[in-house]
Amino acid sequence: MIQGIIGGALGAVSSIFGGLGRNNALKKQIKAIESQKRENQAWFDRHYNEDATQRADAQRMLTMTMDRISQRNRAAAGAAAVMGGTAESVAAEKAANAQALADTASQIAAAGAARKDRIEGQYLNRKNELQAQINDLEGQKRSALDIAGGAIGGAAEGFKSFSGLG
Repeated sequence: MIQGIIGGALGAVSSIFGGLGRNNALKKQIKAIESQKRENQAWFDRHYNEDATQRADAQRMLTMTMDRISQRNRAAAGAAAVMGGTAESVAAEKAANAQALADTASQIAAAGAARKDRIEGQYLNRKNELQAQINDLEGQKRSALDIAGGAIGGAAEGFKSFSGLG
């Protein structure tokens, strides 16, 4: 009978320490995921708030467009001087070139908006994944504590029945 009590007590102690150890390990995992959540937020803040016109690809596109416009403006002015074109034809060419620049800027803005949407989608997906992991670990923590609590209750019942209190 004493062996049964000792065995039960050791089992209860083992369950308690096991549950508490599991709880501590889960807390560490949750802290690591919280760190990942902060990194994800920093990534989002950095990329979402970028100015689309300052990106290297946008700058290259604008520079190339400006170079072509400059070449066409010089060609239009040269043709007008050689062939006797009017100031109106040169102005019309310049207006068309200005429209080309505006179209390029518009394309950059549209690409920037689409990029922001993709960044937001990635961020939200990752945020939801991390939160689901935390929720799962929190459930495991509760389970580990329930096991430890059950072991304590079982040990208490065993002692009560042995001592004649139960």
